[in-house]
Amino acid sequence: MPVQVLEPADSHHLNAVLGWLGLNCIAEARAELGAITPAQQSHPAVLEARWLLCAHEKIWRDALVVADCELAATPNDAAGWLHRAYALRRVDGGGLAQAWDALLPAAEKFPTEPVIAYNLSCYACQLKDLPGSRLWLQRAVAVGGKEVIRKMALEDEDLKPLWPEIETW
Repeated sequence: MPVQVLEPADSHHLNAVLGWLGLNCIAEARAELGAITPAQQSHPAVLEARWLLCAHEKIWRDALVVADCELAATPNDAAGWLHRAYALRRVDGGGLAQAWDALLPAAEKFPTEPVIAYNLSCYACQLKDLPGSRLWLQRAVAVGGKEVIRKMALEDEDLKPLWPEIETW
């Protein structure tokens, strides 16, 4: 089923949400999000903006609820899978193992999405599974490009145990 297009007024509010978030103006972003019509609050783009706001505020319980709504609305979009795993890692009662379990099915569903393989590499590394982390990182490289993934990895504390190897790429 095709995603309904946002009406111009709602589209402007959504753009304003993203702009305010970029400026770190949370109250303004929240106000613009609330100005979007009730019928469009479950639109995938609005859900993504709501997730970004929750993540920015580190309200992981709400971020997880929003990610579940994203998955229900657009299960064939990798964003919901990534957002759910990201929130699960950080929510009270969650953690790396829960994030891993939530994201692993997405690797098969989205084999050309490098961020999924990359995040699985990060989770494996933090779970002390360095061989598994290397495999997922190589998969991310295969679909995302060596230089792009290398640059990300060398800036990511999650992969610090692998930095000496990654530096030699």
